Amino acid sequence: MFTSIVQALNEHPLLFVAFALLVGLLVGSFLNVVIYRLPPILKYGWQQECAELNDQPFNQKPPPSITFDRSHCPHCKKQLSAWQNIPLFSYLFLRGHCFYCQKPIAIRYPLVESLTGLFMGFLAYYFGWGLPFVAASMLLFFLVVITFIDLDTFLIPDQLSLSLLWFGLFFSLFEVFVTPQQAIIGALVGYLSLWLLFHVFKILTGKEGMGYGDFKLLAAGGAWLGFDSLIVVLILASVSGLVIALIQRLLKQGEAKIPFGPYLSIGIFASLIFGDTLLNWYLP
Repeated sequence: MFTSIVQALNEHPLLFVAFALLVGLLVGSFLNVVIYRLPPILKYGWQQECAELNDQPFNQKPPPSITFDRSHCPHCKKQLSAWQNIPLFSYLFLRGHCFYCQKPIAIRYPLVESLTGLFMGFLAYYFGWGLPFVAASMLLFFLVVITFIDLDTFLIPDQLSLSLLWFGLFFSLFEVFVTPQQAIIGALVGYLSLWLLFHVFKILTGKEGMGYGDFKLLAAGGAWLGFDSLIVVLILASVSGLVIALIQRLLKQGEAKIPFGPYLSIGIFASLIFGDTLLNWYLP
């Protein structure tokens, strides 16, 4: 049966795009859970380890797990039924409000679902069925989670960035996007370039311009794309970050702290699709 499904998706590209979009909506719903629940879980683990190291009692209640705890309204704490968890459609049907307490549902939920679905549909159209599509989809999922967690917490968990790096090295064994040699060099260049920039900036200004999570994320990007594409990644990340900073300045939000991870994610994903074109245009 699985073979028949794959054959049908291969023979009907539009059907495959529609299937990928639907799967992307479902995965986006799960990514929302990861985005909201992973930071508290990590914080709980850190606090527990600190208490154990200092021989102190630790009686905090563990936060909801990613896989086992049912979804609930953050306002009234009512557990949501299955029909209230249908990606995107439940939000539209409920008109953006909780069924029980009528408090507004954060726009973040349908936004993450829509972005994941649309981008996964685009990857299906661009790559077609095969290992490149599977690998690119996995990269997309990690980048979406990293982007929104960094926006919320200004942190990029090692569990995400290092896993993404290892997956990039793994797929390089099959030369999906780059060879193993290109992946290893890309990871080294990605990490060391931002590490060097960080320390030069700190020596000149006495301030820290970015976090170590950004180094690891760019290293992961290098493992997926190779070191050549890192030029495009950094240009896209810098330009998009500069645009947002200028908008904040125009809106008179002062010297607001800006996470760099979302812009690196934009640069990595855009370079996966348009990297060769942009690189040839920038360095003909």
